[in-house]
This record gives sequence, C-alpha cells and structure tokens, in this order.
Amino acid sequence: MDLLALADFNLVARHGGFGRAARATGRPKATLSRRVAELESSLDLRLFERGARALKLTQEGRALYERTGMLLTEIDETAAAIASGGEKPRGRLRISAPLLFSQTAMGKLAATFALKYPEVRLEVTTEDRIVDMVEEGYDLVIRVNPDPDESLIGRIFLRDRLVVVASPGLVRPADDTDVPAVVRGAVGPISTWEVVTPTGKSDFVVDPVLSLSSLVMVRDAVLAGVGAGRLPVSLVSQDLAAGRLIHWGDVEASEIALWILYPSRRLLSARVSAFLDCLNKAFPKGTPDELAAYTR
Repeated sequence: MDLLALADFNLVARHGGFGRAARATGRPKATLSRRVAELESSLDLRLFERGARALKLTQEGRALYERTGMLLTEIDETAAAIASGGEKPRGRLRISAPLLFSQTAMGKLAATFALKYPEVRLEVTTEDRIVDMVEEGYDLVIRVNPDPDESLIGRIFLRDRLVVVASPGLVRPADDTDVPAVVRGAVGPISTWEVVTPTGKSDFVVDPVLSLSSLVMVRDAVLAGVGAGRLPVSLVSQDLAAGRLIHWGDVEASEIALWILYPSRRLLSARVSAFLDCLNKAFPKGTPDELAAYTR
C-alpha cells in the first residue's frame, strides 16, 4: 500500500473534502484527488461517496480512516522525535472529562501539566456523555464507572463513594419518614435512599424539593439547609470535618471509579504518557481523601 496515498486519503477524510484539504495544506486539489483515486484502485474499494456538493466516507472508507489515522500520526510524531533527538512531549492533546472532576480538579491538573510541558497544547472538554474517541479525535477520556469497551484500555486512577449528608439544622428523621432532598437531574417519583451506619441500615423516603444539574450545586444547596443530599465523600469531606455538614450514612454499594481510557490499538505518544504520569503523581493512592486534599 502506498503510504503517501494513504496519508492523502486521511487528509481529505479529516477535512471533509478535497477542496478543504487543499486549502488547509496548500496541496493541489488535483493531486489529492489523483492519490485517493489510485488508493481506491489499488484496494479495489470505493472510499468516498462523491455527491454534487458533499463528500462522504463509505463504510469501508470510514473503517480505513479509523484504523490508520492515528497510526499515521504516530509515525509523524516518532519521526519528529527522532529528528529532534528525543521523545519530548509536543503537539495537541485532547481530553474529555466528566463535569464534577473538571469543576473540582481538572483546572489545577491541567495547569500543572501545561507548566511542565509548554510545547503541548492541552484541550479539555467537559461532558458526561459517552464520546467516540476515534470519531471525535480525543487522545484520552476520563469516565465514571464506564461500560466495558473492547476497543479501549485504561485503568482506575481514583475511587470515591456516596454518602448522605445534611446541614446540622436539618433534623434526621426516623426510618421510612419523608426527607426533603436536593437531587441531581430530573425529579422523578419518590424513591428511597438506603444507607449504612455504624448501628446498622436505615431507609430514607426521599421527597425531592430541589433538582439541580451538577453535584457542586447540590452540595451548595445542602449547605444552605434546603434538604439532605447524596454526594461523593471527596466533595463534602472538608465540610464534614468543619461541622458544616452532618454525615447521615454511607450509600450502600455506591463505589465510584474514575477511569482514564485510551484506544487499545494506539501506541502511546510522549504527550499521552506524560499526562498519565502527571495523573499518577497527583493521585498516587487514588483515594477520596487524596482528591479532597487536591481540590483545596
């Protein structure tokens, strides 16, 4: 297979058209078109559907792009590293991270990384949705309790757990008694929080009096005395220690695991390895206490 033709195919696929690729790189449009046609001929496959106004990858073209795009990037980075005399992290690093971790820790973590590796352009996107790493061009993804994915590898770098907390002014009710609660997300039917205490288990019937879109907002509302909340212990440990919140119990079977994920077929670039090392140094034990201390 002609690697130059493959590189031109990836260039056109990445920019979404021959004209756009030509304008972005200064390459002749005719040359790009000829190289892609030669690649299609050698593979005996149509890689693009050519419409009057749009160019769209075929199923085979998308598969080829997803499997070869990052490998070509690795080849370029390896050649650049050899030419410069070492594997110095450089280039763009794109990371997707969940909302709560981004609000509490990612700013400090990103700043630490940027100061240490000034030649890396770090881009962090905050979102809780499942992203397609290859399709959307992410190098790393941080996710909470992700579903198994054979196309990705990774590890747990932090663990947390949920606790039920309330302000000291909110009287803890007896079992099976309605509890005014601040919840995250849409308000649904009345539910029950099952918590574990040193003396046994308790059930709280939850009356959602306030619904908010982030756990930081939930914590602030709980601190104001609106109702009880179910929150990660790392987010409220300082408030518990200072007496601003009271611990009503641990939520049963509520382990939270934060994973760092990346494509399994990809060789780790120097910048990805550098960020993983930065993560290890920030959270060597991966405990809720470490996360709480890091966010002070």
